[in-house]
Amino acid sequence: MKVVIVNTVIGTGSVGRISCGIADEVKKRGGRALLCRGRGQEVQGYENYRVGCDADMYIHGILSRITDRQGLYSSAATKGLIRRIEEYDPDIIQLHNIHGYYLNYRLLFDYLKKSGRKTVWTLHDCYSFTGHCVHFEYRNCMKWESGECGHCPEIREYPASYLFDRSRENYGIKKEAYTGLKNLHLVTPSEYLKDKIERSFLAGYPVKVINTGIDLGVFKPGKESIREKYHIGDRILILGVANPWRERKGLYDFAKLYAKLDPDKYALALMGLKKKQAEGLPSGIIKPGRTDSIQEMAEWYRASDVYMNLTYEDTFPTTNIEALACGTPVVTYASGGSGEIIDKNTGVMTPKGDVDKALQAVDLFGRKKEEISRKCVEKAGAYNKDIKYNEYYELYKAL
Repeated sequence: MKVVIVNTVIGTGSVGRISCGIADEVKKRGGRALLCRGRGQEVQGYENYRVGCDADMYIHGILSRITDRQGLYSSAATKGLIRRIEEYDPDIIQLHNIHGYYLNYRLLFDYLKKSGRKTVWTLHDCYSFTGHCVHFEYRNCMKWESGECGHCPEIREYPASYLFDRSRENYGIKKEAYTGLKNLHLVTPSEYLKDKIERSFLAGYPVKVINTGIDLGVFKPGKESIREKYHIGDRILILGVANPWRERKGLYDFAKLYAKLDPDKYALALMGLKKKQAEGLPSGIIKPGRTDSIQEMAEWYRASDVYMNLTYEDTFPTTNIEALACGTPVVTYASGGSGEIIDKNTGVMTPKGDVDKALQAVDLFGRKKEEISRKCVEKAGAYNKDIKYNEYYELYKAL
């Protein structure tokens, strides 16, 4: 089997690591995989292809910020990718994120229609079926459902446009481009996103849920030195993680939460803060900064008594799974697919914006208990990355 895998970045970030994991699974079964990226470094040990160049990506990004035409530039780069696909002659084309200022989706999907190549498209957000936004839950904007995008409340959010709002027109262009393929199979990481797709213009395609998997060899219970290093002692440590932190990721809610905490009983750590954000928050909050080390992240999860996710929108937050795998229960807002990851033994869902309920949920768990940690680890076992990559391979074989 030969597979072409396309994503904005390869090897880094959740989707970039998934891309490599799928390639590993294909190679393990005796096949070949070509990793195609829009930016970033090539990954050693794999067949790599760069779509376009930095200059093309920057021009695409600048024009998009003016015209609200993300995904309708990079024509030469996309034609180059199509030529490389034809040369490689794959059995399967696996698309992940095709937004990110590096591809012309209209050209790409016109090619897919004409070529008839078997294509799997994993949607990690909502951008494919809206006129502009990547997520709509924070604004509670459902215009995409009736095809009435326009006057977009998210126009200044990624992929931001500062002069024009062409969300209504973009919706129509996407609908025309993305519908009518004979060999397209969609994948989502959550039931939440599957439900949204089945209410969109993509509803005619088969959709399979393959949850995001994690490395249980890294995210697991074990020793940590965090509590001693940061003088946490026996206090209940609440951990929050985001990249980047924004209001819709719960940053302001964490500030409200901290104001309610007894510093002798609780400690709050927020990972991933930018310098200005850290300076604007109370000094008592622990601010380790951003890390690319999954080993360091695992140590923070292990040290924490509760992982708190106050996001107002998310498709399927991998951090929830990582925390569980390290034996740490999760308190999360009832948003997106966040609640699909936990059950009554491993976490609590609270209403969005209700900081008091979130704190009450923390008190239900208190300091980490062996029985709860065991149940968290058992729950996370279903998200073993090897199981998930095998699900992709089995899907490819069935097409």
